[in-house]
Amino acid sequence: MTPMNILVVGGVAAGASFAARARRLNEAAQITIIERGPDVSFANCGLPYHIGGEIPTRDVLAVQTAESLKGLLNLDVRTNSEAVEIDRAAKRVRIRNLETGADEWMAYDKLMLAPGASPLRPNMPGIGDPRIFTLRNLQDMDRIMAATEEGMRAVVIGAGFIGLEMTEQLQRKGLTVQLVELQPQVMPPLDAPMAALLESELRHNGIGLHLGDGIERFTGDSDHVRCHLNSGAVLEADLVILSIGVKPDSELAKDAGLQLGPRGHIVVDGFQRTSDPDIYAAGDVIETLDRVILGSKTAVPMGGPANRQGRVAADHIFMPDKVRPYPGSIGTGIVRAFEAVAGITGWSEKRLAAAGIPFEAVTVNDSHHATYYPGAKPMTLKICWDPESGRLLGAQANGFEGIDKRLDVLSTAIVAGMTVDDLCHLELAYAPPFGAAKDAINLAGFAACNRRDGLVEHIETLPDDPAVQVVDVRGKPLADAFPAPGKIINIPFPMLRSSLDKLDRTRPVVTLCAFGKMSYFAARVLKQNGFNVASFNGGLKGSVDPRSPAKLPNP
Repeated sequence: MTPMNILVVGGVAAGASFAARARRLNEAAQITIIERGPDVSFANCGLPYHIGGEIPTRDVLAVQTAESLKGLLNLDVRTNSEAVEIDRAAKRVRIRNLETGADEWMAYDKLMLAPGASPLRPNMPGIGDPRIFTLRNLQDMDRIMAATEEGMRAVVIGAGFIGLEMTEQLQRKGLTVQLVELQPQVMPPLDAPMAALLESELRHNGIGLHLGDGIERFTGDSDHVRCHLNSGAVLEADLVILSIGVKPDSELAKDAGLQLGPRGHIVVDGFQRTSDPDIYAAGDVIETLDRVILGSKTAVPMGGPANRQGRVAADHIFMPDKVRPYPGSIGTGIVRAFEAVAGITGWSEKRLAAAGIPFEAVTVNDSHHATYYPGAKPMTLKICWDPESGRLLGAQANGFEGIDKRLDVLSTAIVAGMTVDDLCHLELAYAPPFGAAKDAINLAGFAACNRRDGLVEHIETLPDDPAVQVVDVRGKPLADAFPAPGKIINIPFPMLRSSLDKLDRTRPVVTLCAFGKMSYFAARVLKQNGFNVASFNGGLKGSVDPRSPAKLPNP
């Protein structure tokens, strides 16, 4: 029997994982990888950290070379080569050698498309200035490193994952950095209050933030680039990093007549097959199922999903009777900005609201391990759930330690279809240096169930209504040091039961505290004493500098 001929367009995550799995399943197959750049497999998520010096050695980013893949997996790797045309009828691909310009046709039995996605570079005046960079591969990284020196001024356009990482690393390298974001917050996937810690940390480290402002055009001279913002502000820089998103590299698939989604991603089935059953696709170029809102589609340009999709496609080719379809993605992501960390899994409140999907949400504050054990640091969790079934729809977390641990648990809970009741009873690893007897995840479940069961009504913003009595139940020293906005009645919680006569039972009451827990306790006391009361969700934690030691004790 003639060995199967497999052609792979694109290496890095999806293409390389597909080829490696295919080889392990079939030693006889002829597997060829076509890679446009000089590097077939590299750790693109590590690029910013080499620029800043946290990853000191460049070589560790080149995970595999053409030579090592030949030796390990017997793969034929063609670097500096581009697939320029697919002839589906003849099952062949025209390959161009980018060094010589010569073309050749290569036949395939099965074709994998894994070209990835490219950084957006909008067509605007001045965009061609060589001091304006994007970051996709090792060569981009090398160019940025060669262009940066301590004391330079940098402007980063876009405050998503790459933008925040580049901002941190350029400042670490000794540059003065200004960060521009079209949305009114950093990390747009997060709900705005959950991004506030990152913003505070960036400012604390001297980063200039320009939020709710976008780039209009660039001008420049021999000395610097001028970034003209929509607001009219002009920022001068020695170099600019564009990180405003990516677009799928799907032109090859489009020209071949393969079905594309509304945003240009290749449409695939659960086994990564395109509209042509002999052509597969995986990675940043495809759209996939959303595991949270069943039946909807999403695109998740991340390395983890890409690797798993490549594996599924290889399994479908060589073990179709045993393969399980790719179940879809939930978009789990995390980012660090200096000492602060924030992340998301599943859907945010604003995304659910924009889609018109019913949900409830609650925010809780706690420490990353037992508060009495030295070094406890504050963290905030927010969860969203289906009000009918209680099923978890999304979660966000921020803080300084232990954020990845909570996000991993919550992402697993979403995939498992767990409910807020299940969160209450999760048995998580506990010893004082690692967690608490009631973990923040348990507390989020408790708070959600309290709301569901009618024990408390939450509000998200403090009312600007003189008829509403806003009661601050923090101790007086804390309330005086960090006053809440507006007209506030301060009744420390231990004195509340003996001070009910200070409140008007005919007027609504809102209780607040620093973290939200005492506010809930107070709301329960008042409700059972006949008051119409709501609790301010999450407390005032976000209203002062999170590094302030006055915030850390219980109110």
